Amino acid sequence: MRADLIIVGAGMVGSALALALKDSGLSILLLDGGPLSLKPFDASAPFEPRVSALSEASRRVLLRLGAWPGIVARRTSPYREMQVWDGSGTGSVHFAAASVHAEVLGHIVENRVVQDALLEALFDSDIGLLPNARLEQLRRSGDDWLLTLSDGRELRAPLLVAADGANSAVRRLAGCATREWDYLHHAIVTSVRCAQPHQRTAWQRFTDDGPLAFLPLNREGDERWCSIVWSTVPAEAERLMALDEAAFCRELGKAFEWRLGEVQQADPRVCVPLRQRHAKRYVEPGLALIGDAAHTIHPLAGQGVNLGFLDAAVLAEVLQHALERGESLTSEKTLSRFERRRMPHNLAMMAAMEGFERLFQADPLPLRWARNAGLNWVDGLPEAKSLFVRQALGLSGDLPDLARA
Repeated sequence: MRADLIIVGAGMVGSALALALKDSGLSILLLDGGPLSLKPFDASAPFEPRVSALSEASRRVLLRLGAWPGIVARRTSPYREMQVWDGSGTGSVHFAAASVHAEVLGHIVENRVVQDALLEALFDSDIGLLPNARLEQLRRSGDDWLLTLSDGRELRAPLLVAADGANSAVRRLAGCATREWDYLHHAIVTSVRCAQPHQRTAWQRFTDDGPLAFLPLNREGDERWCSIVWSTVPAEAERLMALDEAAFCRELGKAFEWRLGEVQQADPRVCVPLRQRHAKRYVEPGLALIGDAAHTIHPLAGQGVNLGFLDAAVLAEVLQHALERGESLTSEKTLSRFERRRMPHNLAMMAAMEGFERLFQADPLPLRWARNAGLNWVDGLPEAKSLFVRQALGLSGDLPDLARA
C-alpha cells in the first residue's frame, strides 16, 4: 500500500495533522496500534484519568478542524482563574482571564473526549485510517520510506510523520537522537470530588516534594470534581498509591491545605514516571517528528498537548505552502521551515517548566525567600500577570493560521 504521506500515531496530535491536510490533495494514511473505534459517550460516566488543559490557541485549531463541537457535546470544563501558591511560604499569585478581556483561560478536557471528537471528524473525511497497525521495521527504499507492520503488511510513502508519542517507534527505528533525563519524580493522576465547588479555578500548590494541581471538572453540572496531578518523589508516590481511597483522600486534602474542603471521593489512581525528552532534530529528508515524539515536558502547566497541536498546525501550513509553490515536500529545506518555527518555542516552554520545577524544589532559605517574594511581587504587577495570561492562552509568538482569530 502506498500513500503520499503516512502519519504514524492517530492520537490527538497525529489526528489533528491529518485533518489539517485533508483538503491538500495528498493521499494520506493515518495508522495506529489501537482499534480507532468510537464508543457512545456517557455524561454520567467517571472521568478518564488523563486530561489536558487546552489553550485558546488549541481550541481555535480544534474548531477549524471540525472537532470542537464534538468536544463540547461530550464534556468540557472551562476555567477562568488560576491560583498558585508556595506551600513552604507565604507567596501566592492569582491570574484571571478578565485581565485580558477573555472569557476563559482554557478548558480542561479528558484526552479520550478530544480523541473521539477528532475521530468523528476523521470518519467524515477521505483520510485512510489503518487501525491495529503496529510498526515493526522501518527503512529507506529508494525515495520512499518502507514500513513493515507486525502482521507482515508493507506500506510505502515518500513522507513520514512520527506522531506516535513519547516512546516513538518511528523515532527509534529511524535512529533520531534525543536529549533526555529523568526528573526522579512520579505523577499521580486521578479525579476527585471535593466538599466545595472548584469555582472554575485551576489550583496549584508547590509542595516540598513537587507541584500539586487541582484542575476543574464538570460532571452534569457538579463542579466539585477536579482532576489532580500530584508530582512527588518515587518512594512517596509508591506509599500514596498503596493507600486505600479514604486514606489517600485524607493525605491529598492535607497536601492541598483543604482549599476546597475535604476530599470526599477519589477515582482509581494512575502513577506515571516523569521524564524530559527532546529530539536533537525534528526533521530529516522525508521525515518529521511532532508532539511527544519530538518533545515531552513536565506536566507542571499542562502544556504538552498544546505544543503538539501547534506542531501539527505549523507542519500542515509548511506543507501546504510548499505544495502551492511546487516545492518538494520531502526535502530537508522544506521541512526545516517547520523545525525553525517550532523548536525555539518548544525549547523556551521546556526551559520555563524546568526552571519553575527546579526553583520550587530548592531548599536553601534564600531561594525560598526569593521565590515567595517573587510570587507576591508578580501578583502586584497587572502588566506582568496579563503577559502570563496571554502566554497561557497560547496567543503569543509565531502562530499558524489555524490558531489565529
